[in-house]
Amino acid sequence: MKKIVIKTAVVLIVLALVVSAQVFADAPPDPGGDPTGGNPVGGGSPIGGGLIFMLTLGIAYGTKKIMTLRKKILN
Repeated sequence: MKKIVIKTAVVLIVLALVVSAQVFADAPPDPGGDPTGGNPVGGGSPIGGGLIFMLTLGIAYGTKKIMTLRKKILN
């Protein structure tokens, strides 16, 4: 029993040291680019494809909910 407690304590101390080393990590590098805000945050990427995808998922989810409610009402 005493050996298990000692091993657990050693493992916890090692983990604490490893985690504390991450606290002193450097900040991420500067992304560069125009600091005055010339480029949009997303890099000027279009949202059309994602918008259509999300609308399609919303319609499918709404249809499923309506079908489930209709089935529940009929039973």
